[in-house]
Amino acid sequence: MNSAVNFLVESGISLSMLSLIYILFLRKETFFRLNRLFLLASVAFSVLLPFLHFRVYEAQPIMLAEVTVTPYRNLMEAVTIYGQDLSGSVVKTISSNWLIMFVYLLGLLFFTLRFALKLNQVFKLIRKNPVQTSGKIKFVLLETEMSPFSFLNYVFVNPQRREDKDYKEVLAHEMEHIRQGHTFDVLILEVLTILQWFNPFMWMLKSVIRENHEFLADRAVLNSGVNAARYKQLLLNQALGLQPEVANHFNSSLIKKRIKMISKIKSSKLANIKYVAGAISIIALVTVFACENKETMDMEANTDKSASLQLSIEDGKIKLSGEDADIQKIEEILSAGNIRVSKDSLGNTYMWSEKSQKSAYVGNEDTDNVFLIVEDMPVFPGGELALRKYIANTVKYPVLAQENGIQGKVYVTFVVGKDGYVKDARIARGVDPVLDKEALRVVNTLPQWKPGKQKGKFVDVSYTVPINFALQ
Repeated sequence: MNSAVNFLVESGISLSMLSLIYILFLRKETFFRLNRLFLLASVAFSVLLPFLHFRVYEAQPIMLAEVTVTPYRNLMEAVTIYGQDLSGSVVKTISSNWLIMFVYLLGLLFFTLRFALKLNQVFKLIRKNPVQTSGKIKFVLLETEMSPFSFLNYVFVNPQRREDKDYKEVLAHEMEHIRQGHTFDVLILEVLTILQWFNPFMWMLKSVIRENHEFLADRAVLNSGVNAARYKQLLLNQALGLQPEVANHFNSSLIKKRIKMISKIKSSKLANIKYVAGAISIIALVTVFACENKETMDMEANTDKSASLQLSIEDGKIKLSGEDADIQKIEEILSAGNIRVSKDSLGNTYMWSEKSQKSAYVGNEDTDNVFLIVEDMPVFPGGELALRKYIANTVKYPVLAQENGIQGKVYVTFVVGKDGYVKDARIARGVDPVLDKEALRVVNTLPQWKPGKQKGKFVDVSYTVPINFALQ
């Protein structure tokens, strides 16, 4: 349902913007073929826009400088929570409102039936009247007094009007509609109008495309050698008849505009610059709806260098020895968990807890201290992947943060107790109170874990999880 609503919203906005560009800048120009191309391209682009997804930049990895001293980790990979942009918020609002959906579906049904009746009207004329074939053109001979019109490769005419002195010009006009395939434009616009019936710009677009068809057919007839003054008179003298709306017909309410356009001086080539407005609009729409924001990926540092590190314990502190121990990278990943890092004059790196030096990494099992690394680390039901999924599914990106463009990575530190339940959750490094509160709420809802063990005894173990809030 959300995908369908998203299609209607994004295509509707695109159609509205491009229709407005045409009406304001291009409608009065005499570049009829180029105008038709612009209009059809606008329709095609608007239909495809909701399905387009591009990356403005390739994802760039941020290396988490995690030094592997044991096969266990107590700092998880970041869980990224994506918020909805304006389009996503509109889609969610519409999808969740049953009244809006009911009214839309009611309109959809009405206009679908209306279109079906119009098509049936045309095919009924074909079935009930004689048809003469001349090459690829089929003439439907009507008994009723009706002005000539065309549909696909059918021309509907009253045989009694063949003696009229203007018959050839009228017929040439309808043949031009067939030659240029205008019926296909009309049918596509009819279907799109059914889907976008609530969009006033869609009806305007449908009108200007029909208008453009008449201008194109008139231009073709005049280019064949017909006198312009005589053709204008023909437009005025033609009796208005009833024709199906899905057909192309010679007479219409556009006669005044057609006469005015016939008399109009051809547009200067400099007027082509107006099409730049359409190109700019398309680029803007792609940027807003199709291009994803620059993203980053959190990755673990997994290089052969870490293998050269040596681990030992001195005075309750973890000692890392080796030329590859980089204190800056270690601080980046461990500072969120209140782990102090320093280096002595020999270049050895030490890590310990600010709270209790005795339980820095491998604690004393006879105390109630919080351990950071133990022999058997706590296990979330289903493993780390299940934990990441749980957090991702439980976090609700705060609306206030979305509206104000607030995003960033929140580090939450918590303890998995001896009983397996999460406790003492707190913000180790925050971004904004709104995001911090949500991250803390989710961590406090974590279900019971399999508790950690040190030398066969259940112990409390500290964990830190980064939750990355990112607006798409």
